[in-house]
Amino acid sequence: MAKFFGTNGIRGVFSEDLTLEFVHDMTLAIGTYFEKGTVLIGFDGRESSPVISKVVSSALNSIGIDCNVVGIVPTPCLQFAVKTLGYSGGIMITASHNPPQYNGIKPTAKDGVEISRGDELVVEDIYLQKSWIKNTENWGTTGKEERAIETYLKGIVSQIDSKLIESKNFKVVLDLGNGVQAVSAPDFCKMMQCETLLVNQNIDGKFPGRGSEPTPQNLSELSQTVTENNADFGIAFDGDGDRSIFCDNKGNILTGDKSALALTQHILKKNSNSVIVTCLNSGSNIEVLADKFNSKVIRTKIGSVEVSRKMIHTNALIGFEENGGYMYGKHNQVRDGCMTLALMLDLLATGKSLSDEIANLPPSFTTKDKVSCSSENASKLISLLKEEFPSSDTTDGIKITTDPKNWVMIRPSGTEPIVRVYAEAESQEKLDILMSEYLNKVKSIISR
Repeated sequence: MAKFFGTNGIRGVFSEDLTLEFVHDMTLAIGTYFEKGTVLIGFDGRESSPVISKVVSSALNSIGIDCNVVGIVPTPCLQFAVKTLGYSGGIMITASHNPPQYNGIKPTAKDGVEISRGDELVVEDIYLQKSWIKNTENWGTTGKEERAIETYLKGIVSQIDSKLIESKNFKVVLDLGNGVQAVSAPDFCKMMQCETLLVNQNIDGKFPGRGSEPTPQNLSELSQTVTENNADFGIAFDGDGDRSIFCDNKGNILTGDKSALALTQHILKKNSNSVIVTCLNSGSNIEVLADKFNSKVIRTKIGSVEVSRKMIHTNALIGFEENGGYMYGKHNQVRDGCMTLALMLDLLATGKSLSDEIANLPPSFTTKDKVSCSSENASKLISLLKEEFPSSDTTDGIKITTDPKNWVMIRPSGTEPIVRVYAEAESQEKLDILMSEYLNKVKSIISR
């Protein structure tokens, strides 16, 4: 079990459990894992990110590793730049959707994808043993990288029918969530001749607009802006720009599952016999859709690292998570908010409105919620549920299944002191009952 790496990178409250000393020593371990430079460093808009970047670059330099700093960029932009510009690896300084007091470190391998779970353990072992490179002679240097955003946007454009999209003059609302897609998504829309309306467009590490995580509860301004301006659709990004939640032309906020189904159907129409990777907590309709196009679905534990690395090993075309993380293998096997935006424009350029596309999908009833919970209580919770439901899937937390269309999954978060509860049912009424029952059960066990 990893001690420091969670579901997605290393995260903690800055200056408490994510101290500068810890960042320095963990960077020495990551640099030793990379073995050589040049390493690319990027960061999100959090107030602590610039100082962490300086510690990371100086730590790398101290063991003879060169690095370049790209500054504020989305995580997928840094990852794509690592892969296409020939870097030995990358370090993204971000806590993604976590609250403002958090920050974190996310290492990217030279293939542009987060390092594997096995390699996370290698890095932790180097850190714990303090067996990092002991440099006594050659210092590394720190430079700048100014090609990343342009390279990223050109890469995205190359994967879509840009001429057809440009001819449609779409009207799009971008809720940037005070996050770092502000440096790329509006420029991409401009390239695609879209009329663009911006919400929460200023980068601000305190995320004053609606918080760093887009949820149905905090996207009312996006929905209202779409309907008031008769926009074709809206999209909301998380803090580091790798996830995206959509709003259709009628103002309805879509779950990550629903938008993933629409995009996957569009892609599979041109690419049947493909492989799709998704997590255990995604809805069951992806299997229905895959069968229609003679394609295969592979399920993994929760976490973009799990999906991304499985995509590489299986040469999968598509990967996704129910939280709005969508991955297009022809571009890069990572979550990418701007690439997902591009794919949605590519889909809508073929004719139908987004609300019509969603209406034509198999009906889907999924939901999720969270309960505050210490790690100790979370372990007790899962243990007791395993005793009560011994035949359940315990690959990742516990998934209690009646049949493929009716299940609940309970899992401790790998990024926050909470337990997440996911559910799917064959109707909204059954979903409401199922979710209420298990939320009460979880709260009851935790409070014992």
